[in-house]
Amino acid sequence: MGDRPSIDASLARLLAVIDRLEAVAERRGQSDRASSVLEDELHRLEDDRSRLAQTLDQAEARSARLEETNREVSRRLVAAMESIRGVLERHGG
Repeated sequence: MGDRPSIDASLARLLAVIDRLEAVAERRGQSDRASSVLEDELHRLEDDRSRLAQTLDQAEARSARLEETNREVSRRLVAAMESIRGVLERHGG
């Protein structure tokens, strides 16, 4: 039974390797879960960015329409004031 210490030592090494392998597998599982959480967050951020970009585009389009409307109102006000001045001048006002 001289082989017994050799077998015991080999078994101890095997158990140590199995323990390390289990620890590595656990760390890998944690890393994979963390990676999955980060990927989910990245997708949410991309969705938010897309919605914000769409909202910004809509706001810019509305702003452009409002600016154009403002210019048209201003032009009409100037025309109306000139018309009123002409009427006042003709009637001695």
